[in-house]
Amino acid sequence: MNKKKQVAIVTGGAKRVGAAICQRLHKAGIDLIIHYKNSKTEAISLQNQLNKIRKGSASIIQADLLDPNSYSLIINQAINIYGKLDFLINNASSYYPTKINDVNEENWNELIGSNLKASLFLCKEASPFLKKTNGCIINITDAHITNPKKEYTIYSIAKSGLTTLTKSLAQELGPEIRVNAVAPGPVLWPDKSNEFDAAYRKKVISQTMLKKVGNADDIAKAVEFLLLNAPFITSHILNVDGGRSFNSE
Repeated sequence: MNKKKQVAIVTGGAKRVGAAICQRLHKAGIDLIIHYKNSKTEAISLQNQLNKIRKGSASIIQADLLDPNSYSLIINQAINIYGKLDFLINNASSYYPTKINDVNEENWNELIGSNLKASLFLCKEASPFLKKTNGCIINITDAHITNPKKEYTIYSIAKSGLTTLTKSLAQELGPEIRVNAVAPGPVLWPDKSNEFDAAYRKKVISQTMLKKVGNADDIAKAVEFLLLNAPFITSHILNVDGGRSFNSE
């Protein structure tokens, strides 16, 4: 093992924003543990693509983050394969509406579990190894939680909690470990949702200062910056939303 080689875990790394993060970090010379839940085909394809560029530089692991055993499983895979851990990117997420009259404990457990609980316990399992490398944690939250979307109460609670978790752990894990968050705005529309029609998308775009949507690589660039080029930044929430959350219009 090359002790100078940096190693990152990216949860939900097989597609969309997670895949963009993996590709950008890999290009920067970082070896990867790519976590996925259901996206096996995409995970294998990404692993093969990256390993063709640099042999042995990408590994995949399947795990359901609602399973408490998954936290140590993911962290231990990085240690078993690469012998160290430098970065943890908590990207995996669930997203769907929860109308108050229909909400149930299953919704609560899934949305809180995937968006908040898993991040907390992955940080717990990773922190002893990250301290050894003066590593960094990045949580992917949501720029919209300051003005929560109607009927997305549990999701908004979870992402708000992730913001608080970021600031709290930055205090507790410093000075050895930096903890920051990236908060995406209108970057990618959900894969499966009928509410994000053309009219809604046009409205969202009009609310950004830049009058356009971003892309997955905009988030990946922000993650790369906080990991590799921001040694004096911790406890920071970096909005990547085209100015939407600050637009007074």
